[in-house]
Amino acid sequence: MKKIDAIIKPFKLEEVREALAEVGIEGMTITEVKGFGRQKGHTEIYRGSGYTLDFLPKIRVEIVLPDNQVEEAIQAMVNSARTGKIGDGKIFVSTVERVVRIRTEEKGELAV
Repeated sequence: MKKIDAIIKPFKLEEVREALAEVGIEGMTITEVKGFGRQKGHTEIYRGSGYTLDFLPKIRVEIVLPDNQVEEAIQAMVNSARTGKIGDGKIFVSTVERVVRIRTEEKGELAV
């Protein structure tokens, strides 16, 4: 099994959720996060004064799924989250060694 951690722009969340649903992926965890990469924040003007926002709001999407769904999920996320502009985000894939569903104690892919 694999875990996908994707950092995306907040306004792209619904498109990403719909794209994942189209390929059969329903369950996910969403977290509001802040950060920056090459984008390095931006400057805004508030009441006539300029100030720099170093950390930009993003959404973190976490999904655990069987190995055979990973590439399809990644492609769905890339196609739906891409704007073509800096700050579109990143996708990280890592191996999950073990999953246990607390309610039923199912293990492995049955627990996902």
